[in-house]
Amino acid sequence: MTEPWRDPLLPASVRAADLLRRMTLEEKTGQLAAFWALPSNPGAPVAPMEDDSGESAPGLDDIVAHGLGQLTRVYGTAPITAEAGMERLASLQRQVTGAGRFGIPAIAHEECLTGFMTSGATVFPGPLAWGASFDPGLVRRMAAAIGAGMRRVGVHQGLAPVLDVVRDYRWGRTEECIGEDPYLVGAIGTAYVQGLEGAGIVATLKHFAGYSASRGGRNMAPVASGPREFADVLVEPFVRALREGGARSVMNSYTDVDGVPAAADERLLTELLRGELGFRGVVVADYYAVSFLETRHGVTGSRGAAGALALTAGIDVELPTARCYGEPLTELVRSGSVPEALIDRAAERVLLQKAELGLLDPDWEPVKPEAVDLDPPENRALARLLAERSTVLLANDGILPLRPCRVAISGPYADDPQSFLGCYSFPNHVALPGDPGLEIPTLGEALTAAGFTVTADDPEVNVLVLGDRAGMFGRGTSGEGCDAETLDLPGDQAALASAVLDSGVPTVLVVVSGRPYALGSLAERAAAVVQAFFPGEEGGTALARIISGAAEPSGRLPVSIPRRAGGQPGTYLRSRLGGRTDWSSVDPTPLFPFGHGLSWTRFTCSELSVDPVASTDGVVTVSVTVRNVGEVAGTEVVQLYLSDPEASVVRPEKWLAGFGRVELQPGAAARVTFSVHADRTSFTGLDLRRRVEPGEIGVAVGRSSGDLPLQGSFTLHGPVRHPAVDRVLSVPVEIVPVIS
Repeated sequence: MTEPWRDPLLPASVRAADLLRRMTLEEKTGQLAAFWALPSNPGAPVAPMEDDSGESAPGLDDIVAHGLGQLTRVYGTAPITAEAGMERLASLQRQVTGAGRFGIPAIAHEECLTGFMTSGATVFPGPLAWGASFDPGLVRRMAAAIGAGMRRVGVHQGLAPVLDVVRDYRWGRTEECIGEDPYLVGAIGTAYVQGLEGAGIVATLKHFAGYSASRGGRNMAPVASGPREFADVLVEPFVRALREGGARSVMNSYTDVDGVPAAADERLLTELLRGELGFRGVVVADYYAVSFLETRHGVTGSRGAAGALALTAGIDVELPTARCYGEPLTELVRSGSVPEALIDRAAERVLLQKAELGLLDPDWEPVKPEAVDLDPPENRALARLLAERSTVLLANDGILPLRPCRVAISGPYADDPQSFLGCYSFPNHVALPGDPGLEIPTLGEALTAAGFTVTADDPEVNVLVLGDRAGMFGRGTSGEGCDAETLDLPGDQAALASAVLDSGVPTVLVVVSGRPYALGSLAERAAAVVQAFFPGEEGGTALARIISGAAEPSGRLPVSIPRRAGGQPGTYLRSRLGGRTDWSSVDPTPLFPFGHGLSWTRFTCSELSVDPVASTDGVVTVSVTVRNVGEVAGTEVVQLYLSDPEASVVRPEKWLAGFGRVELQPGAAARVTFSVHADRTSFTGLDLRRRVEPGEIGVAVGRSSGDLPLQGSFTLHGPVRHPAVDRVLSVPVEIVPVIS
């Protein structure tokens, strides 16, 4: 007779509970541990930053006897072909299943922020580019393609997306974020989750929560966020990605908020995440975050105490390898210091997920090695399309699109293909300078292919490529641990740009970066300014197509572009007193605002219609007509903003409530209609409960947060309402062609 836990016809919850009852304490604890499978070199660190313990990580033989929860980055730690990686993963899984009494395989996880992070896999545009596209559908397609490749080689879980809302552009991990508005981050991040989960890969939301609000924009620095900012800005994207995306995993933030590390915060990881938000999946620790409770935060004094604190808070699995959740935690349970019920709670969650993934099925087998193309033509085409749709034309005096001519291409990244790639791309993350393992055309090569003559002599146009080189912990100007003191362009780039602009030759300034930089007078002197946020392996081709006019620059800014290097943080989502006032000599007004972006054509937005009243539990319809009044086809991103002129707490001056991409032929028009539920006006009140208040709500529609020609309002009637956990999170948009 088949034991219930092996019966795939039974509910996963029944199977997990049955298996848990059969396990010893050591076997249950084994499901909470991971093993980093493949160091880059024998004896070398397996990560740019390991924990501070000074101890050697245990070998697989030391921890696998009672079972194992996860295998860490079999593919993403050192250069390895897909076939060799599959062989390695199969060997490891056979070792795991052969050692334990129940023969349960491990969950294999990998990074996938800019694509499957392994040698030879497609490097897609980075998250800021996703945000710049304002195109959830395209991001969903990208994530599905990433997930399909991972699933094919035996991976079960992806450590993405990052849902941290940008609060200070100096933070090195800005490049990993989607934008500075929680609605945009939630919409795009949820689409990514849907694509990844739809491909059968467990999506991991990170970093929960508050990481991006660190003081001074410094990595892992403390966070001083108040409860309203924390709830309404920092947590909000996670709410949508959990409810609408169905993410099955969450990863904690490294930082402490008001003195409490996220990894030790039971109110965050249990009361909020599971109690209020209803999360039923697995919480995994960010790498070494459990150890950091002892070595960096100083809130415990031993490995076992760190493990106990994290387990109690709600972290189910210690990553990337066993240190605190292994023997030290088991000993504390044996001594009575830690309730075994906490082990059971976490182990059952892990077993439930393994059941859902088919890892408890009697016919499960490890992946069979085969030749796999992880960078197929369809992936490259998708990467190019997203790179094009996320490129933002900031300024243009009419020089673009550029006809074939003689161009001089200069700048520190003019011939560096890896400058198109983010920190969590394999070539930059694993440090393979000059050997990306992929075909990545430079901008010069792409322009040459497009018919331009690239020359250093007698050019008709200068194309100056500036920005960032992504790296880890000081190995770049952007990326994890690569924080900036100011928002000046790195190094001598501003001086170089000034000299090129002084030449008198018309100059197209191309900024390829992981954060917005203060462009000030440089942008005002340039003939055109193009912004790309780490556009991936097809970035050079996409930029060449934009510059030549073969493609349209339909991206919009997911972060504002500062005028000056100081006065930070300067994101648009701020109160009236957070902007320019007579009470301060510092003016944070951006050079180019959130949502800004030009096109090859011109659009008008007219005929605003707003339902005048609704209940505090009702829906308001907002409609506008957008028309292409130019001579070529183009795409407009219609943006809806709300405001609350009188509220019981200070509210943002405006906030994005909805958006829609509208593609129109010359002379064509469309009616764009937003359905705004009153829940989209809700906020955290004085009593720290979410509330919808009656009163006037301002409406503004336009093409950016700084260009809102259509203004109106509606009034909410009725009592103050406290929305339930199932409150409305999104604003549906309907786009209907206008028949002339």
